[in-house]
Amino acid sequence: MPFAALAAVGLDRLCGELRRWHPLVGFGRLAGGLEKRLNRRRIAAGLLGWALAVLPWVALAALLRPLAPFAVDVLLLYFSLGARSLAEHAEAVARPLSAGRLAEAREKVGWLVSRDTTALDESGVARAGMESVLENGNDAIFGALFWFALLGGPGALLFRLANTLDAMWGYRTERYNLYGRCAARIDDALNWAPARLTALSYALLGRTRDALACWRRQAPGWESPNAGPVMAAGAGSLGVQLGGAAIYHGQEEIRPALGCGPAPVAADLARAIALIRHSLWLWLACLFIPGILHA
Repeated sequence: MPFAALAAVGLDRLCGELRRWHPLVGFGRLAGGLEKRLNRRRIAAGLLGWALAVLPWVALAALLRPLAPFAVDVLLLYFSLGARSLAEHAEAVARPLSAGRLAEAREKVGWLVSRDTTALDESGVARAGMESVLENGNDAIFGALFWFALLGGPGALLFRLANTLDAMWGYRTERYNLYGRCAARIDDALNWAPARLTALSYALLGRTRDALACWRRQAPGWESPNAGPVMAAGAGSLGVQLGGAAIYHGQEEIRPALGCGPAPVAADLARAIALIRHSLWLWLACLFIPGILHA
């Protein structure tokens, strides 16, 4: 399994996400079709939609895995990872922001976040980008690795599909408040342990004392039980302050501060990606430790 994880990470680094025919694109269309047919503003309908969208694919992966364990694990983890894509999106925001092209930077960061980015200043763009990058380090990389370590390729697939449904349905709007509640709660449950391991990784590879203090003091005030620890530890590790006001669906939300230090700038996006990259190598090293100890 450690060699399969290393191969999948190498494949992601070499190839990135598929530009055409990506399985998650097809899954998103399937999930969208199910939601249109099943959404009657009922929690039970949302649970049924989640089960129909996710469980058949995880079952199929579990059936195929014994036929070619290494190949199935590598492919499923590769499709579940987004490390290179995350770095590319961060760089797409940082380049125009560093060059003073604020309108372009606003547009690019709008691809990463669900908040309104049209009125953000330079610091606001950098803050939105860093929050997304740090949180997605867990969602796009470490959560999949955690469940891969426990259940192999099917575990990584389960996490990625559940996380995708949360991103599609997990909103407190009239349309999704009831239908998407199960998707949000299942994603919270699957993310609980990996989010805290991600936060610990961020803390160990930066300003450890500040990161742990920010995690302890600030994360409980954040609405998301998993994003709070990840972003608080990441911001504290990098010595920047995130959080504050943001506009979602036309309404301003005042969010608690995360981290400590000055407001972020464009260069801090590269620092966030470096922190995630170093954390990834730490996780891969930890996957090899049981084999080394056994030998």
